[in-house]
Amino acid sequence: MHKCINKTPSNLHHLEQMVSNFFPYSQQKLGFNKPVTIIFQSDKNNASKMLGKTAYYSPEALEVVLFTDGRHPKDVLRSLSHELVHHAQNCRGDFTTD
Repeated sequence: MHKCINKTPSNLHHLEQMVSNFFPYSQQKLGFNKPVTIIFQSDKNNASKMLGKTAYYSPEALEVVLFTDGRHPKDVLRSLSHELVHHAQNCRGDFTTD
């Protein structure tokens, strides 16, 4: 029910494994029913900013983009958790109301 895409030059196999282990728990707890694509993204310019982006959710594309440069895996997983809440909101239709 999810697909990981690594758009970084790094080998993120360990992070992909953590996501695969964590995903069923998240899906069960949050109750979403649509697949989501999880994209690992590298952006060194963004990573150099004190308040750079950590992640975002695209409701139209059903995608979570996680920025990975200079971040600990558990921090990336926290960002994933946050964005999966938005995915659950989208699946419930919360984004279609005023």
